[in-house]
Amino acid sequence: MDPLASMRLYTLSKRHFVLVFIVFFVCFGLTVFIGIAGPKIIDESTFSASKLISNNTLNTGPFHLKSPPLSTYNQQLWLTCLIQLSQTDGMEFSKEVDMKVEIKGVMNDASVRNIYDSVHNRSRLLHCGATCDEIIVVHLGYLNYTQYQINVNFTKLQTMKYKINEVIFTWKVYNPSFSQVEIWFRFVFVVFTFMVTCLFAHSLRKFSMRDWGIEQKWMSVLLPLLLLYNDPFFPLSFLMNSWFPGMLDDLFQAVFLCALLLFWLCVYHGFRVQGERKCLTFYMPKLFIVGLLWLSAVTLGIWQTVNELHDPTYQFKVDTGNFQGMKVFFLIVVSLYILYLIFLIVRACSELKNMPYIDLRLKFLTALTFVVLVISIAILYLRFGAKVLQDNFVSELSTNYQNSAEFLSFYGLLNFYLYTLAFVYSPSKNARYDSELKDNPAFSMLNDSDDEVIYGSDYEEMPLQNGRAIKASTKYEDETDSD
Repeated sequence: MDPLASMRLYTLSKRHFVLVFIVFFVCFGLTVFIGIAGPKIIDESTFSASKLISNNTLNTGPFHLKSPPLSTYNQQLWLTCLIQLSQTDGMEFSKEVDMKVEIKGVMNDASVRNIYDSVHNRSRLLHCGATCDEIIVVHLGYLNYTQYQINVNFTKLQTMKYKINEVIFTWKVYNPSFSQVEIWFRFVFVVFTFMVTCLFAHSLRKFSMRDWGIEQKWMSVLLPLLLLYNDPFFPLSFLMNSWFPGMLDDLFQAVFLCALLLFWLCVYHGFRVQGERKCLTFYMPKLFIVGLLWLSAVTLGIWQTVNELHDPTYQFKVDTGNFQGMKVFFLIVVSLYILYLIFLIVRACSELKNMPYIDLRLKFLTALTFVVLVISIAILYLRFGAKVLQDNFVSELSTNYQNSAEFLSFYGLLNFYLYTLAFVYSPSKNARYDSELKDNPAFSMLNDSDDEVIYGSDYEEMPLQNGRAIKASTKYEDETDSD
């Protein structure tokens, strides 16, 4: 047990633990219900190509498409294409389709200008079974114009075995109502996180940092990072037409999530390593593993963003060689992290089960983290299903939202997880008073029984040896008077 900054966790009864979990689930469920009642995230506008051109040119084009009127609250723009065939005989096949895309922007004065100097030439892999998969033609990460005109031409479709009945184009943008909900909820989470951070720092102000437990030290890092994860700069994306606010949001999320992964590794290992934790042997291996995860996530985001700035038709899933290499590297590092974390948890549970205070900290963190991970996996599965395991799911994540609940569930889950940890890891009200009494010999003897003063306590905690707590029972011999 930490000598001074004892945690509120030590003072909670079983009834209080149940109440903590109930409050956590109630708060999380409240955000989910608010999200379910909220607006759709994606607005769609569908156009049939047969209404634009004759059926004889459906397999080539050109298709002259004009987007719906746009505002900054629409955030992003996608143009997707769905090809409907007359029949496929139940056969599955894939075909490479080449397309030429020209993008123009409509100014406020209704004048039209070419956004890029040249026509973009890109290939897409069309996969068909009973129906054909939707392909993304263009993705604009931020909107500089109130409307866009896009001209699309296909090649190689005329060589298909099956006749094309229809080509359906769909414009997808963020719902302005959802953008307003997102702004308000991010603001609420920012305010709550700032309040929790200040209260947690205030509760530790009377204790020296060297007396903080490892969880308390990490919470002092994670809470400010959670503030960045909620992104107080998010409204900038509606005030300036630039890629920078979106890139900043992605960077903040990657930093916080990787810090959370590092927190789990350090805490579960730190339970077994009491005293000084050396940087080279304790922190460096963990920083190396989590740093690789952060580097791969940031690289993938920057790679996609930079290429889309020069070519809105670019998708990293088309850059097969580099994308597959990045995917294999990422999966290897994730597997290594999971194995290392499981190893640390198993070692901690097996070696510290007889330590009264550390065992309590271990059980609570494991139980709450397990609940959060189970909910996260369930949300991912319900949201993406089998696409989680497919090569192309990463580039299409932002078009698969169905309602505000899917957005609020992730943000609410992580926020309430950190709020709960901050509550139980904050010092109890009498922590300073108890520690002063304990450190003062005149007062500490008042709290000891006569037997403990004369003979000592029945059990004495010994240092960890090979990770196990050894309880040495003190033997006493009865003394008889010679009289």
